[in-house]
Amino acid sequence: MAGRDRSYERDGVRMAFTDTPGPGGCTFVLIHGIGMGRVVFSGVGERLAGRGRVLAPDLPGFGDSPEPGTRTSLEDSARFIARFIREEAREPVVLVGHSMGTQIAAEVALRQPELVRGLVLIAPTVNRRERSAIRQALRMVQDTAGEGPKVLLTGLAEYVKTSPAWFLNKLRFMLAHRLEDICPRIGTPALVLRGETDRVCPRDWTGEIAAALPHGRMLEIPGRGHEAIIKSPEPVASMILEFTDELDATEQSRHRDGGTGR
Repeated sequence: MAGRDRSYERDGVRMAFTDTPGPGGCTFVLIHGIGMGRVVFSGVGERLAGRGRVLAPDLPGFGDSPEPGTRTSLEDSARFIARFIREEAREPVVLVGHSMGTQIAAEVALRQPELVRGLVLIAPTVNRRERSAIRQALRMVQDTAGEGPKVLLTGLAEYVKTSPAWFLNKLRFMLAHRLEDICPRIGTPALVLRGETDRVCPRDWTGEIAAALPHGRMLEIPGRGHEAIIKSPEPVASMILEFTDELDATEQSRHRDGGTGR
C-alpha cells in the first residue's frame, strides 16, 4: 500500500511526513540528513513497509516542511522528533538516521531510550578529524563525483528547497555536535552502516562510532558511497530488516526467560 502524506504540528512548528502502513508489530522512523528530505528514503521505506509501519518526516526547514523561524539545534530537533514518535508511533520504534540524521537519532536514543528499541546509524557524521565546513564540502564533492544521475538529481532537487540561511544554521550545529561523546551513553542495540566508498565517513571514524556504542556493531555497504540509500534500496533495506529480526529474537528470548535475558 502506498504511503499517505500527512502533517504533524506542535507549538507552531509544522512537519510534513509520509505514513506508510505495514503488517504491524514494528514501526520504523527514518530521519534524513542535511539539505535532504524524506524522498531519499522512499525506496528503503517501501521495502521496510513489508515488515511494519514506516514514518518518514521532512525535518523542519527541509523538504516540504517550512522553517520554524528560529535557530534550531540538533538537540531541539531531537526533542521534536521524540515527541513525534511518542504521539504518532505510540510504541518503541526502530529509528534510522542518515548523515546528520544520525546525530538527531542518537540524541533521541540517549534522551528518550524508552522510545527506541533499535538504532540504525547510516553514514554517521561528523568525522572528528575533518570537522570543518570546507573539509566536509570537499569530501561530498569527492564522494558524489562518480555517482549516477539518480543520486545527483535527487540531491539537487532537495537542496534547492532549503534556504541558504537555514542550511548554514543547521550546518553550524551539525559541526559543533560531538556524536562520539554521546554514543558511550546509549544503551540501545545499534547497527552502524557505512558505504564501502564513502569519502565523508571513513572506515576508521565509522568504526570508532560503532565501538563507542555499548551494544553497537558496524557493517559496510558494498559498492556504495555516502548517499547509499538513494542509489538503490538494497542492500541497506535488507541489513535493517536483518537487524530488526535480531531485535525480535532477543526480545522473544527475554520474554520466554521471564525478562532475565538468560
